Amino acid sequence: MIYKTHQKLFSLLKSNKQFIIFILLMSVFRSAVADWYSVPTGSMQPTIKEGDRIVVHKMAYDLRLPFTDISLLSLDTPKHGEIIVFESKAADLRLIKRVVGLPGDVVAMNNEKITINGKILTYQPYSHENTSQHSSDKDYLMETLGKISHQINVDKFASNRLSNFAPVIVPAGHYLVLGDNRRHSADSRVYGFVPHHELLGKATAIAFSVDYENYYAPRANRLFQDIYQG
Repeated sequence: MIYKTHQKLFSLLKSNKQFIIFILLMSVFRSAVADWYSVPTGSMQPTIKEGDRIVVHKMAYDLRLPFTDISLLSLDTPKHGEIIVFESKAADLRLIKRVVGLPGDVVAMNNEKITINGKILTYQPYSHENTSQHSSDKDYLMETLGKISHQINVDKFASNRLSNFAPVIVPAGHYLVLGDNRRHSADSRVYGFVPHHELLGKATAIAFSVDYENYYAPRANRLFQDIYQG
């Protein structure tokens, strides 16, 4: 009986060998090379919206042993303005945020304006992409962070505890991250610095997007959109 069961199992594996190899290779690829993640909240608006599926380059910073967080080779480190996906132990969540402070940087925030190493970032107003959804309660600003210019949302009224923080030094092997929806993001202001070993990769593009408020209808204008287009 056992012999016949083993025979059937072996026959099944043999007849589906190509499919099994494909599944294994795809699993390795998603684990170590590239993957996509859904975004459930609006903490990165307007750059990333709820319902976006984000392509993540998992070899941007480290070559890791598939299915583990063991780094086999360090390839690069995040730059100012890049968007990273990381598994936050402090938040007990997978998060996506923008890198603002690198190891050794002195970072401060005063009424939403960020200062890095004594130099305030450049801010310019911008026109909202959809004037029909433009909120009079928000300021829409273009922030230049390193070589990357990107949009941020800032509420016009009543700053809160997330609007300011005194100068802090980013420790070695860690990053200070913020959401682009500045007063509606739980980030380093809440959970602290992000250690490098928690990084899953660099967010690069929107694969596709669905509108949660419109019966999950696809958003055609966000298909294969570069998230660094400014």
